[in-house]
Amino acid sequence: MALLAAGLGSVATSAQASVPDRWGFAFVDTTSGVPSLAHQAGSWPPGFTVQVSPGALGQTFVKFPQIASRSGVVHVTAVSQTADWCQVQKWWPEGTDEVVAVQCHHYGGMPVSTRFSIVFEESTGSLPAPEAFGYVHWDGGGIVTQFNSALAANSVVPTGVGVWTVGLPGLGSTGVAGNIQVTAVDSSVPARCKVSAWAPSPSGQRIQVRCHDATNVPLKTGWNLTYQRERAITGAAVPPKNFAYVFDNTPAAPGPYTPVPPEISYNSQGSFNEIQSAAPGQRLMTFHKVGVLEDDVQVTAFGPGPEFCNLVTLWATWGNEVIVRNVICYNGVTRVNQPSMVTYVSAR
Repeated sequence: MALLAAGLGSVATSAQASVPDRWGFAFVDTTSGVPSLAHQAGSWPPGFTVQVSPGALGQTFVKFPQIASRSGVVHVTAVSQTADWCQVQKWWPEGTDEVVAVQCHHYGGMPVSTRFSIVFEESTGSLPAPEAFGYVHWDGGGIVTQFNSALAANSVVPTGVGVWTVGLPGLGSTGVAGNIQVTAVDSSVPARCKVSAWAPSPSGQRIQVRCHDATNVPLKTGWNLTYQRERAITGAAVPPKNFAYVFDNTPAAPGPYTPVPPEISYNSQGSFNEIQSAAPGQRLMTFHKVGVLEDDVQVTAFGPGPEFCNLVTLWATWGNEVIVRNVICYNGVTRVNQPSMVTYVSAR
């Protein structure tokens, strides 16, 4: 899991200091109209809702109201019982709204219509340690936008075809701590991305991003990465009271177990998260005492190979409990036990 990084690459500094933070999420369970009200929320005023509309096969346009921005990052996770994934094609302001084009594929590249969860966020400002938050949008050739809660400049170094090393200076830790989400960004071809390695140090985080095409061939593409530590995936602004994340770093463990070290399994209510095997390649995850509607879940695979992960179905939220049944991971179309990173956030 160690990551060797060589120097600094493309660097961009934040120009967002005067822009208020914006965020929104949704569980998109329809191709047209208003998706589930129980699983959408954002920093928009009361009375507005997320709207979706269809494009080509497997393509959905998601409109977040009243949070138009030319910055920020987007993450999406397919919700499907087969080997599907979703990627971001692009996002842009449209009047006062923010529109995201999402495209979903089955392994091999066939476009498919499937449900998915999506989160958009834009951040400003600084955070006191140990809290940390940072993101990078890489377009395949350079950093387009970035944020770092230590007010430092992030970096990206291409280290091979479909492989990049991301540096997040000032967000350091003495060991692995926090959570990472990565999503492919490509409007031309099927693409999926993941975290392939992670090397923390007191001076900053070094994270390796690895991307593949419709099958298992390394691919030069764009991507979004977000790093969170004791902060919700929705950004560095005032966090909700209820959020959690976990790194399932022992995916063959039958469980139930809580991953160690404790810094990779955070629960904002001071409770605990637990994981257990549900079937080959499937992991049932429970986040205790943080389950409050409206809410969102995102998943990213971890490891040096071409594996990827999604959600089998919509998570369940009741009695302040969150049941993710299940995270499912694939190599090709074969279910495999694979490390993954999962993050949960409530709007409250």
